[in-house]
Amino acid sequence: FQVVPLGAGQDVGRSCILITMGGKNIMLDCGMHMGFQDDRKFPDFSYISGGGRLTDYLDCVIISHFHLDHCGSLPHMSEIVGYDGPIYMTYPTKAIAPVLLEDYRKVQADIRGDPNFFTSHNIKECIKKVIAVNLHEIVQVDETLSIRAFYAGHVLGAAMFEVRVGCQSILYTGDFNMTPDRHLGAARVLPGLRPDLLISESTYATTIRDSKRARERDFLKKVHDTVMNGGKVLIPVFALGRAQELCILLESYWERLDLKVPVFFSQGLAGKANAYYRLFINWTNEKIKKTFVHRNMFDFKHIRALSDYNLVEMPGPMVLLSTPGMLHGGHSLQVFKKWCSDPKNMIIMPGYCVAGTVGAKVIGGMKQIEMDGRMFDINLGVEYMSFSAHADAKGIMQLIRDCEPRNVMFVHGEAGKMEFLKDKVEKEFGLRVYKPANGETVSIPASLEMDIEVPAELIHRSISLDPTPAKRACPFRASLLLDKQSSTLEVLSTEAAAAQFAFQIHTITHSEYIQTEKDINWKELARSVRSNVDMEMQQKADGIEAFDGDVVVMKCKDDSRKVELMWTENMDSWQPQIAELIRKAGGGGAVAN
Repeated sequence: FQVVPLGAGQDVGRSCILITMGGKNIMLDCGMHMGFQDDRKFPDFSYISGGGRLTDYLDCVIISHFHLDHCGSLPHMSEIVGYDGPIYMTYPTKAIAPVLLEDYRKVQADIRGDPNFFTSHNIKECIKKVIAVNLHEIVQVDETLSIRAFYAGHVLGAAMFEVRVGCQSILYTGDFNMTPDRHLGAARVLPGLRPDLLISESTYATTIRDSKRARERDFLKKVHDTVMNGGKVLIPVFALGRAQELCILLESYWERLDLKVPVFFSQGLAGKANAYYRLFINWTNEKIKKTFVHRNMFDFKHIRALSDYNLVEMPGPMVLLSTPGMLHGGHSLQVFKKWCSDPKNMIIMPGYCVAGTVGAKVIGGMKQIEMDGRMFDINLGVEYMSFSAHADAKGIMQLIRDCEPRNVMFVHGEAGKMEFLKDKVEKEFGLRVYKPANGETVSIPASLEMDIEVPAELIHRSISLDPTPAKRACPFRASLLLDKQSSTLEVLSTEAAAAQFAFQIHTITHSEYIQTEKDINWKELARSVRSNVDMEMQQKADGIEAFDGDVVVMKCKDDSRKVELMWTENMDSWQPQIAELIRKAGGGGAVAN
């Protein structure tokens, strides 16, 4: 089968992978690139249809989770380019994705004035085409195509998807996290899944992250030192996931030290987030589930919503968690512009930033950045601390160990980092590893299996021809007939196959003479052959016939202690056993050919 990335090939952002397998075309994710404002923010859908509608080309679309670099182009793809087929995602993703898409639409269309952006109506019509799936539920898209979702950690509702067409299968990770955090569990798949291809993200391909506790201590110390020095701390986050993780961390720290410095989060963030966590509590980890019985884990005492935007102008220290996480627009960028020139302030970037975004420039150490047509001096402290909910190199290796794929492909990462991990996987597992660029087609060798209907009489005949008493395994003897016109494969007996083609069957017969010590007791020999070899054997005047004449024991007229044993080539396995019965019936003896 073939795989071509339309986005996220040796790149982070705009995830969109096209799979052609067993005559089916499947799109995995349909994301947007946050580093571009022109048409490059969308995947190149013209690759699929030459610019026409996609309905006739795609059998289904699968969305792994609600982050915009995985679902941001979905309304554009379904409503503007044109796709009416099924779109699959988990229940939390179906609930949350339209909210994030609408927020992003407001920024792009209403604030930035992009006239070609999708509308609120487009989002609603797109979501009508979505079919929500449960974890581990096998969903039959059609007769031969099925999908199944597995828990991916990362964010609420994130899933890995197994896609199966006939005997071929792939496992697509989307974004995943192999270590549990404060509010979500670790990704898990059925062990020994053995897909033909594992398509894995590789955002942190060269990273093996330090101890989580040490990272949390470092984060809290940086925040504490800054606010104690009278500075403000900006933490850009995405609406669901890292925001909740850091809020739980700050809340417990503020409670423990009884700090009075105000901590805010963007207005609207908490209400929506808490509603979703309440609704989809089963997707969180065990601690959150247990706590929820007594109180809402996301109702905070020390952290409150930023009810008035003017509060960011307030003198004195404060902490603000604000969206979006890459500073590519929205509230976090507005606040950053106000706070970036004061060296007392600090920005802590807790996650990955796509190249081209303001966040990536800040992490890169730029001291002057152009934002909305103006140059700004960057004097505040900058810390990049990965609280990312992505798997690191260790996590990716663990997933390969768990699911035992035949081939591996890396997407959603930088080319250099992918090359490092490719070498590591090839050395440790001996697997073929691919890392295609956008638009590059890769052909994956797949194992071919098929189900064949076999006539029961052929199986019984094969069993009867096997001399082993247990009959646990035996050679299967038959002819395979391929009809090229109908592409059907038929299993026939050799006789039936010969009759179809009007062929004569030629048989090779072997024979040997066996000399015994005494006269052969033919009654005893017949009884032994019937009970040990063939219940339907026939005793005749001149000897014994078994297996419809394929084995014959003939008397020698001139010597009562000598017999001729004859057998066809397909009875070779029985010859030693029958020869031994003849010797016993004649009191032992040596062979004379």
